[in-house]
Amino acid sequence: MGDDMMSYNGGVALAMKGKECVAIACDKRYGVQNRTIATNFTKIFQYGDYCFVSFCGLATDVQTVSERLRFRVNLYELREQRKIKPTVLYNMLTNILYERRFGPYFVFSLVIGLDPKTGR
Repeated sequence: MGDDMMSYNGGVALAMKGKECVAIACDKRYGVQNRTIATNFTKIFQYGDYCFVSFCGLATDVQTVSERLRFRVNLYELREQRKIKPTVLYNMLTNILYERRFGPYFVFSLVIGLDPKTGR
């Protein structure tokens, strides 16, 4: 199996930016090395109306990080009384990952979104 935890469950994600639009895609496979266990594992999560995050890597860490990020986004929207912007979401995610820098989460993340005012 090897000792690389990042490739244990694996995954692929892709994001693209166009003129006033974005697209994000990923695989839905959940497996261990070359064995497929399920084909409906969610790896793209929506936070707010215009922000998406894709996580690939160890499945338990994907679920943990996405739930912790969901909690912080909900708290932000309650306190600030506005929807989250992609730059704020990015900063929240980097903060969550940095908190565990000595015992890291085994995830790769991809943040994409549009600012509704600027379209960027």
